Amino acid sequence: MSFLGFGRPQPSSAEKIAAVEAEMKLLTEMANRLTKACQKKCIPNDYREAELNKGESVCLDRCAAKFFDVHMKVSEQLQQESQQRGGGGGGFGFGG
Repeated sequence: MSFLGFGRPQPSSAEKIAAVEAEMKLLTEMANRLTKACQKKCIPNDYREAELNKGESVCLDRCAAKFFDVHMKVSEQLQQESQQRGGGGGGFGFGG
């Protein structure tokens, strides 16, 4: 129940679980896209050594940082557009 009976009704346990599952699915998909994109860009197909060299490590670090930066900017833009349309909606993934 909300404060003094005003506001939105509280979600049920099933709705909370569904929301958490949807969020986990989005985060898993995002992690998979990040891994695939950065691996394709930074790691050669012919492995020469077991450990990442310095160039590969730096490339992966920068790739992941850019990926998250773009994700945050897109999420913010989508959230602003949603609010302008009167939707209100939450973030997409994290940071929104």
